[in-house]
Amino acid sequence: MHTVAVVLAGGSGERFGTSLPKQLLPLAGRPVIEHSVAAFEQAPGVDAILVVIAASCASQATDMLAGNGYRKLTKIIPGGGTRVESTWRAIEELGSAECDVLFHDAARPLVDQQVIAGCVAALAEHRAVGVAVPSSDTIAVVSGGIVAGMPRRDSLVRCQTPQGFRLSVIRKAHQAAAADPRFGDLPATDDCGIVLRYLPDVKVHIAAGSERNIKITYPRDLAVAEALLRCQE
Repeated sequence: MHTVAVVLAGGSGERFGTSLPKQLLPLAGRPVIEHSVAAFEQAPGVDAILVVIAASCASQATDMLAGNGYRKLTKIIPGGGTRVESTWRAIEELGSAECDVLFHDAARPLVDQQVIAGCVAALAEHRAVGVAVPSSDTIAVVSGGIVAGMPRRDSLVRCQTPQGFRLSVIRKAHQAAAADPRFGDLPATDDCGIVLRYLPDVKVHIAAGSERNIKITYPRDLAVAEALLRCQE
């Protein structure tokens, strides 16, 4: 099955507090987004890469990535106002031919080959795959500032990306979400959540993530990522 990695970089980075979106900030000598593109470029199970980025940054991202020998990088397209809209634009760009697609947040620049390979391998058997790591913390359900419950920790995981799907599956899930007038009342934060809500017959299987696969959300996260990269050298 042909496999496409979609690198989602459409966020504005408002929480990051910089004028330049975080996906274009430097990390260990190259833009944050380039680390993800390079990882999928090196992955034997990935055939093509599609980048979805904020329209205001598209030309800058093209300049940053062009000429760096990424033969799998097929296109850079503008994203939408939300993650869901950006994902849908990628789905539309991929067309109707069936394939496997991996959606990955550019804000997770430390994704490694083992995580990618595990997700690709899981998609050979399943139609929807989420990458996750076990929760090392006790998680509490809080209501009005009061602890209302504590789910068993061994039943909880922390979700990461990439998340993988048959293209027809994730297209159908997003179409159902778009047709639901109440979708915005409880917006999904990732694509596994959309499949879980709108395609209950499709089981979302879990592939192993990595504690290194951190998400860059705040400036301090860049320093952590720099330290992790130094440890890898």
